[in-house]
Amino acid sequence: MSLRSGGGGRHSLRSKETVNGIVTRRHRPDYMIVLFMGLLMLIGLITLYAIGPQRANVLNNSYGSSYGSTYFFVKQIISLAIALIGFFIFSTIPYERVIKQGKKLLWIGFGLCTVLFLAGAAHLSIAPATLGAVRWFQLGTIGSVQPAEMLKFGILVFLGGFIGTRAKQGLINDRYKTLIPVAAVTMLALLFVVVLQKDLGTGVAIAGMIAAMMMIAGVNKRIGVIALAALLLIGVIFILIAPHRVQRIVTYVGGSDSTGGSSYQIDNALIAIGTGGPFGVGIGNSVQASGYLPEATNDSVFAIMGEIFGFVGLMIILLILFSLLMRLLSIMDHLVDIRLKLLVAGVFGWFGAHVILNISAIIGVFPLTGITLPLLSFGGTSMIFLTAALGLVFQLSRYTVHSSRLSNVGDNKHEDSRSGRRIGRTRYASRRSS
Repeated sequence: MSLRSGGGGRHSLRSKETVNGIVTRRHRPDYMIVLFMGLLMLIGLITLYAIGPQRANVLNNSYGSSYGSTYFFVKQIISLAIALIGFFIFSTIPYERVIKQGKKLLWIGFGLCTVLFLAGAAHLSIAPATLGAVRWFQLGTIGSVQPAEMLKFGILVFLGGFIGTRAKQGLINDRYKTLIPVAAVTMLALLFVVVLQKDLGTGVAIAGMIAAMMMIAGVNKRIGVIALAALLLIGVIFILIAPHRVQRIVTYVGGSDSTGGSSYQIDNALIAIGTGGPFGVGIGNSVQASGYLPEATNDSVFAIMGEIFGFVGLMIILLILFSLLMRLLSIMDHLVDIRLKLLVAGVFGWFGAHVILNISAIIGVFPLTGITLPLLSFGGTSMIFLTAALGLVFQLSRYTVHSSRLSNVGDNKHEDSRSGRRIGRTRYASRRSS
């Protein structure tokens, strides 16, 4: 497959490629991705502007730190700027070059996780332990960096290319050439993230990303069920070997605790959402952000937004999140190259897992997992790498084709992804070639 850009600045000549007999011409990207992403970033920035001074005051009083009133707001602006640069880079670097670097990106991710573990074991200041877990590099004025996010991105790019190539070869269900290598990457990632970094939420997000790619690639249903059962069993083991996870399950099953015990965060999250009423208490009027709700700028930001913007505001935010996820599915359905479909499927699984786990935990449907709400929570590393992944999807949206053309594709065995998402059934608008 070749991809050649032509025509200079005005793109008078279109890049094109042929896959399964369909000629795909490079066209305008899907700017709805930018719209939804920008709206979420803006809402998150407004929320941090509203509660940043309160959060800084809480930390200063509790830990003797010296955060300024604008610290969180300014830090979020810097993170957004870096994230947008990442979006631009991965929306412009040809995807073939990105896929070719998949193995390097994967090894960089594993390498950083290894360095973090060794630094934590050596009790170096660069890898401080927080509540018994070592998950971040602390780089002074630069801030903290979470290598697990780099690992996610590496897994996405590597497995998108690897599984896609095996699917093209008709080997998606081959035990030795596909299933064992994918299982090895999955287990090694879970070992680093869940066992060594004690981050079950990120582990679930990685598993969800890989599961989405395997399902779209057309893995045998029996194999899929066995893999799912194995992941559930591993998840139970990971919970049982960690007392804090067992406590979270007990809290989840046991209900509320008004004495400030283990269900304190969930109780105050629900209070925040209930206090917001239909239209919220307004910017600058949050009470729960004043120290009552833990991690108000991170894991619990959804509850704070419910207090500030109210039920109507939360429904709008959920609508934007849902619309972005559906846009990812639409783009995936209208890509011809299975590798590209898998990359978008992986981003969908990554983004969707974060949304479901975070919101479900905050409203008490799932036990707490400590995972960010994409593009809305405070935290640079997660936003930077997820935005870079969306930049890659934005680039891939240039190579979609209309449903009427997809319907002419034969039932090739190495395009089994259509068994999971029937690519000819969606009502996706035709894209103009400008």
